[in-house]
Amino acid sequence: MLSEKQKEAVKATVPVLKENGVALTDYFYKRMLNNHPELKETFNMGHQRSGAQARALAGAVLAYAENIDNPGVLAPVIELICHKHVSLNIQTPDYDIVGENLLHSISEVLNIPMEDDLIAAWGAAYKQLADLFIATENRLYEEHRNSRGSWVGWRNFIVERKVKESAEITSFYLIPEDGGALPDWKPGQYITLRLLVPDLGIKQPRQYSLSNSPTDNYLRISVKREDPRVAGQDPGYVSSTLHNSVEEGAVVELSAPTGNFYLMNPDATNVLISAGVGLTPMISMVNHLLAAHADPHSHPATGQGTDREAALSAETKKAIYFIHAARSPEVHALRDELQNLARLNDNLHLYIAYEEVNEDVISGQDYHRQGRLDLNELPADYLPEDADYYLCGPAPFMQEQHRALIGKGVPAERIFSEAFSTGGLQL
Repeated sequence: MLSEKQKEAVKATVPVLKENGVALTDYFYKRMLNNHPELKETFNMGHQRSGAQARALAGAVLAYAENIDNPGVLAPVIELICHKHVSLNIQTPDYDIVGENLLHSISEVLNIPMEDDLIAAWGAAYKQLADLFIATENRLYEEHRNSRGSWVGWRNFIVERKVKESAEITSFYLIPEDGGALPDWKPGQYITLRLLVPDLGIKQPRQYSLSNSPTDNYLRISVKREDPRVAGQDPGYVSSTLHNSVEEGAVVELSAPTGNFYLMNPDATNVLISAGVGLTPMISMVNHLLAAHADPHSHPATGQGTDREAALSAETKKAIYFIHAARSPEVHALRDELQNLARLNDNLHLYIAYEEVNEDVISGQDYHRQGRLDLNELPADYLPEDADYYLCGPAPFMQEQHRALIGKGVPAERIFSEAFSTGGLQL
């Protein structure tokens, strides 16, 4: 238990953390991975290369110090991170490794003796935080152990199909190598995929949202290639390996579907707003929603079924609004699948914005706006008052759409979001 004196000592480091936090966390990661190179197969080395992981942890340490009197306010963030930790199979002993290296890093970077009361205060603070994480993760592990078809740790999957969806995104259809069942995951959740990256000589994990329906007998991820041809951008270690080297029949490791961004209420009117590869969890939600309100003898993507499908009233089929922004039609993944779903399901309403359009390639009927997505330009009925709203895409896009929705009177508790980036309270 943290004493009041220790809490005050931790809070007193806030100005130092604001000034030196990134230098401290960068040193911490280098120290820990040098002492425990086996952890390189747990941590994202791409984020280590870019410095994103150090920046994220610096923000996390600062947030924790600022809220040391009431760490409960960080509970939503802790829940988010714990899902990610479970997807990486992080276990209790890993927290001892992190804690030891974090305390030594504080000592060495800030030139404070390990015997100092401040190090003891941070040790007690870290234990308090670690205990919160461990308890939450143990609960999540137990849920996986007790769920049919789920698992803890890594499970081999075969790449059954590999389908190019756009100039940047390819889908991978994955089936269990052991032929066993799949769990009842929630639309919007993700898996962690791990494979050997030849350029590094080690395995690397990455999180990818599932882009199919939970009713399918396979798992599908739709992966954007982080392209080295873009100025100033390093190639993605895992995405490049998947696109260049992983072919049909290959075996990869997956952790069980998890994550706390998922469809909350299938019976509500749902508005899905995405950008770029952020459409992947939204496609999963759309497929699930259409299946939930379709005739049990038909499939939402084919339209094949009985006369009962035609008899379903408009009131039975809840409206779904799918609003998507992409740089151009060429990089808009799963476009044909989405438009086919809209043609076969009159309760699915699309609104597509492209920043760049080559009219020789695409007709004007295939999109609704040229330029950046602006929610003020949407038809009024695309943003109903009583709907649930889901956001997924780059952080600036998410922030912009969130502000716009709040400005239109949408309650914050009806807006759910998932950003494809490192961030939050990461250990």
